[in-house]
Amino acid sequence: MLKHRVLKNQNLQGSLPPDLSRFPYLQEIDLSRNYLDGTIPREWGATQMVNISMVGNRFTGPIPKEIGNISTLANFTVEFNQLSGVLPPELGNLSRLEKLHLTSNKFTGQLPAAFEKLTALKDFRIGDNQFTGEIPDLIQKWSNLQKLVIQGSGLSGPIPPGIAVLEKMTDLRISDLQGNGTGAPFPPLANMTKLKTLILRSCNIIGRIPDFVGEFSGLKTLDLSFNKLDGEIPDSFLGVKQATYIYLTGNQLNGTVPDWIIKDGKSVDLSYNNFGNESSCQQRNINLFGSASMGNVSGRTVPCLRSLPCQKKFYSFHINCGGKEATIEGNLYEDDTDPAGPSRLYQRSNWAVSTTGHFMDDDRNPDSYIWTNSTKLSANTSSLYMDARLSPLSLTYYGLCMESGNYTVSLHFAEIMFTNDNTSSSLGRRFFDIYIQGKLVQKNFSIQNEAGGVGKAIIKNFTAIVTGGALEIRFYWAGKGTTGLPVRGVYGPLISAISVTPDFKPPSENSSSTGTSVGTVVGIVAAAVVFVFLILGILWWKGCFGQKISMRHGIF
Repeated sequence: MLKHRVLKNQNLQGSLPPDLSRFPYLQEIDLSRNYLDGTIPREWGATQMVNISMVGNRFTGPIPKEIGNISTLANFTVEFNQLSGVLPPELGNLSRLEKLHLTSNKFTGQLPAAFEKLTALKDFRIGDNQFTGEIPDLIQKWSNLQKLVIQGSGLSGPIPPGIAVLEKMTDLRISDLQGNGTGAPFPPLANMTKLKTLILRSCNIIGRIPDFVGEFSGLKTLDLSFNKLDGEIPDSFLGVKQATYIYLTGNQLNGTVPDWIIKDGKSVDLSYNNFGNESSCQQRNINLFGSASMGNVSGRTVPCLRSLPCQKKFYSFHINCGGKEATIEGNLYEDDTDPAGPSRLYQRSNWAVSTTGHFMDDDRNPDSYIWTNSTKLSANTSSLYMDARLSPLSLTYYGLCMESGNYTVSLHFAEIMFTNDNTSSSLGRRFFDIYIQGKLVQKNFSIQNEAGGVGKAIIKNFTAIVTGGALEIRFYWAGKGTTGLPVRGVYGPLISAISVTPDFKPPSENSSSTGTSVGTVVGIVAAAVVFVFLILGILWWKGCFGQKISMRHGIF
């Protein structure tokens, strides 16, 4: 009597069997992380299964409406596939459904109104899809909900105020909402006192951080980054002192950074805000890079670096991101082997790198922000692509003491965390955004799509204008792509190397401190000597010297 069919991580190929009537007592089928393809059979709607899990395969097509007939179904998990179409309203008939995972597919349309009947739901995840419309009010019907993940889903804000009634919530992740730029106030979450993870990132939230956030004493992760929050950090914020990770990056917060954050904060990122000037860009595990008021920091030297005057102007730099020093085609690529961290700034002579974020639900312990190639690189691929710098959220490289002018920014990529074979390790999809001088230059950039596969190098060239002595290159994860292939925690920006060269001819290395070359100085001196001799010659021709000599003879 077969009740469970678990075949995970077997790299099985083929399609799903439509007829499961041979197994009338089958309750669970788990085919996660294989290489299966085809569609989900509509015949499965006649079964009495409790658990269907098919994470990380190649399934396509829509979810059959007949799945809504499985009255016993408690878990339907189809993350990291290529399923598409609108969600069938019939899924709303699954009165016992507790877990619905639809992340990283190609679903479209709005969430069906019939989903309000899914009152047994405890875990709902729909990130990385192509849904449309606003986050629906119907989620307030899910009174048993404990985990909600809506990241890069295609849905727009605002976050519905009805979410306030979900008092059992322990893990709330909403990020990268679509919208027209209209801000919305902080959602009323005061009743969610059981929260351990709160992520409201890039949700276009305006106004001040409410006092009730400080009452979430069980928080381990708090991420309010890349919104439009302003005002001071409230005194009540001391209540989240125990949080392992706090990200307030990219807001408009002002005032003074509380002492407890500087002295006792574990991993806190306050970069890119409007706080009072800070003397250091990094204090303990507190990232303060660009945290002081200066308006738009892109292309300008941030205040915490101004205490280190430029000894000279730079016209280029080359970085082997995540790797050791290397000389490639006559250019010295500096090493970039700092271990980094969730709120870390690392500075060199004329460049710095800032990392924000930690890898959520990570199977890789500890978190690694550097990766060494695990796939076969194409022939004649440079050693620059053997290692790469990673980031789960935001990664910024900052060129310092740059001369004004136009530059070519060459970004070197190669996907080295996925494989090129017929296994689930080849099914990962990585997407991230690229900003240069604060301007979005590439949305949803995919290394493997651009390069034509994994293990292949691709160089993307962009033009940057430097006017304030600084060059900013930022990579940002906007919730797109898989997060669990080949294992959980593989996502976000990956960069192999950076090369920045001027689009103008720099002065020669033997230039004087005033900017006038030695050759020019020699030419000026020579011209002056010729001029003096010319004047003397004219005076001699006019007899001036002869008269003076006669006078001198007369005196003596």
